Amino acid sequence: MMSLLMAILFLTPVCFFSLNYMVMQYCLLLLSLSFLFKGCFSFFCKVSYFMGLDSFSYGLILLSFLISSYMLISMTKYHWLCLFMMMNLILLIFLFIIFSSLNFLYMYISFEFVLVPLLILILGWGYQPERLLAGMYLFFYTMLVSLPFFILIMVVYMIFGSLFLDLLKFNNFSFIIHFVLMMVFMVKMPMYFVHFWLPKAHVQAPVSGSMILAGIMLKIGGYGLIRTMFMYEYTYMNYSFIWFSISMLGSFYVSLICLIQADIKSLIAYSSVCHMGMVIMGILTMTKLGLVGSYLLMLGHGFCSSGMFYMSNMFYERTSSRSFFVNKGLINYMPSCALFWFLFCSFNMSCPPSINFISEFMILSSMMNFFYNSSFFFVLISFLCASFSYYLYSFSQHGVYSNIYSFSSVNVMEFTCLFMHIYPLLMMPMIVSSLF
Repeated sequence: MMSLLMAILFLTPVCFFSLNYMVMQYCLLLLSLSFLFKGCFSFFCKVSYFMGLDSFSYGLILLSFLISSYMLISMTKYHWLCLFMMMNLILLIFLFIIFSSLNFLYMYISFEFVLVPLLILILGWGYQPERLLAGMYLFFYTMLVSLPFFILIMVVYMIFGSLFLDLLKFNNFSFIIHFVLMMVFMVKMPMYFVHFWLPKAHVQAPVSGSMILAGIMLKIGGYGLIRTMFMYEYTYMNYSFIWFSISMLGSFYVSLICLIQADIKSLIAYSSVCHMGMVIMGILTMTKLGLVGSYLLMLGHGFCSSGMFYMSNMFYERTSSRSFFVNKGLINYMPSCALFWFLFCSFNMSCPPSINFISEFMILSSMMNFFYNSSFFFVLISFLCASFSYYLYSFSQHGVYSNIYSFSSVNVMEFTCLFMHIYPLLMMPMIVSSLF
């Protein structure tokens, strides 16, 4: 793992001495291929210094490599490309440390520092002046919960004398400790009630910022829940019904909010809140089906939402608006993209054969095992997810286009990026079925 981290670090000169972003793109894809073929064939492997790898971190690190390479494709038309590549590389380094760290302190430092390059992306490449307010929301929501979490880490070190994740095992039933430990990850996911920063950040962020936010940043919270669940299981068993209930009702309310959105990016952002609520419910059931289902939903949502944000930016570049009232009749204007948009909207509402369908089926089984009546809420949430996904497709593709001319102006690079988002969503069900 340390060798892979050093390989990422030594890509730094490429950001400034290469006039072509494709060199960085090839390097990232080469690293992702080398990591893919290394594999993770045991519960805990590739241990080196303070880093290691298991089946949970393996998929998320691979997702980080792929989304980082997709970000480079999305930002080729923008200014300050060298600085952008540098921010992209810094984000990748700290995401790699988060998902492979064996030490709570290293994980916390990377967990908080990843906010800095993300803020630079939003403030430096955002579209409108409101990006300053969006950056402030993102900053203060994170800082509000990070200080109590840092104090908790110091208390843990004083009690155990170590911060390595495999040596920590709590027998404490204190709700305050549980609340501090949960809130720092719930804000990142985000859970309903602490989700208001996400639509603000998504709408004002550039397309690359939206892709990394939806593809990777929301998964940090789920990864943190999985890691802390194994060392703090007694309080999870006692208090998980609180977070389960909030997430269940929150996903239902957010699905209703999606149906009244007039902004394409805002609707996709709220749909991410809804799906992350389902991830929280699956993890908190503390069953194998729920855990595996939540993990697969995080991976599927990473590719699906990233692709949807990329396509919404394609519409924005051509119509100069993200409003549904302007982006109408796009099947006449960009007929070659209608199939991709249909597939992304279908996968967003968990249609087979995508990985989202398998993961939501697993989460439903675990939810019924935890609380039988939650199946009624799950049916409502699934129906509303299908409703706003159908609304997203039909309202943007059908109708009368606002301009008088009609032609398709999509280049090969954009088609390549869309296909690279779709392909893993179609291939992962085959891989999962072979494992089971």
